[in-house]
Amino acid sequence: MTHVTTQDAVRTPLRIHNARLIDGTGSSPVDDAVVLVDAEGIITYAGAAAQAPATTSSDVRCVDAGGRTLLPGFFDCHVHLSYAHGAHPGRRGELDRVLVTLDTAARLRQTLDAGVTTVRDLAGLAAGYRTAVETGRIVGPRIQTAVRVISHTGGHGDVRLPDGTDLSDGMSALADTADEARLAVRRVLREGADLVKVCATGGMGSPYDQPDDEGLTEEEIRAVVDEARRHGDKPVAAHAQGTSGILNAIRGGVTSIEHGYGINDEALELAAERGTFVVPTLSTVYAGINKETMPDYHYQKKVRWSGITKENIARAIEQGARIALGTDAAVGPHGVNLMELSYLVDLGMDPMDAIVAGTRNSAELLGVDDRLGTLTAGRVADLVLCDGDPLADIGVLGDPANIVCVVQGGVVRKDLIGAAAGGRP
Repeated sequence: MTHVTTQDAVRTPLRIHNARLIDGTGSSPVDDAVVLVDAEGIITYAGAAAQAPATTSSDVRCVDAGGRTLLPGFFDCHVHLSYAHGAHPGRRGELDRVLVTLDTAARLRQTLDAGVTTVRDLAGLAAGYRTAVETGRIVGPRIQTAVRVISHTGGHGDVRLPDGTDLSDGMSALADTADEARLAVRRVLREGADLVKVCATGGMGSPYDQPDDEGLTEEEIRAVVDEARRHGDKPVAAHAQGTSGILNAIRGGVTSIEHGYGINDEALELAAERGTFVVPTLSTVYAGINKETMPDYHYQKKVRWSGITKENIARAIEQGARIALGTDAAVGPHGVNLMELSYLVDLGMDPMDAIVAGTRNSAELLGVDDRLGTLTAGRVADLVLCDGDPLADIGVLGDPANIVCVVQGGVVRKDLIGAAAGGRP
């Protein structure tokens, strides 16, 4: 496999031909398609070869897709890249900071190679990683990060020991009143957060609560949303698993419900009215349960909620909820992010709709749909070329070996077919 490093990255005009195009809009695939990308990494044409403009420049890199499927770069709207798979947040503090940094950079690369060109990290990832990717110091998905999660004392984000020893290692900020919640927002934004995350309920991995327990109150969530609005109109994501907390979060004005395991018809109706996204993170119940490695309290909660989750998210899919793709990677394995598409399809989503959830819908959630999420003229050239037909078998996208080429901003980042060498027209 060819990896393009930051030093090797070269952006030249691209012409990808002989492709089966799925553009992320939900439109039918286009066979024998061509995608043209200019020297700035912007798509100038995406469609049938018969209508494609002629390529005359001598410096155009031509890529023969060999009939493979070409899709937009995918999003994962819920990751924790600073943590290894299955690691307790406090365990990170046992490692040398240099090792944490290098391990995190490796997970960023692994995620990009899986076909994910943009991520939203929802606690634990310092804003410096975003800058490192933007400035070319490391290669990885472009990043939006919440830096920390805001929780109440004893809530899902409180990973302190009973004696008060703090194991959060940068993961959480505690707030127990509306005023403290406002202060916590100001602090995470000072640390460079692109969005704010709150705990509206308890959770699976937290030792002191249950998913049905309520977290921040509706009043406190409203204060967070208002404070985020006052400082750049930042979005707010809510960890919300139990029904009461989901309703509190939607009524409080959050942008997205993360997990949504206990979502019911009332919550779905309210979310539809307000345009609230749901990020189901099904990987946590399909691939995130391991009795051998999980504390018993965590395992028991997962087993108890697995069936409930599948039933409720299946109903959300059936009712047309506004779903974006997220995995909660770290709870489940890193680097197989697009297996989440298979889980959505398993619960009733059409494969094309699952692809749209992971591209256009996710771009809308992150507020970048004017630049990313679809393969249409004027958008940034984030492209994924895969073996197999994901509309016949969505699972092909979940195996990184099938992701044969990844282009990010017009730069070939992963290459299993010789695209980096390319040809000339």
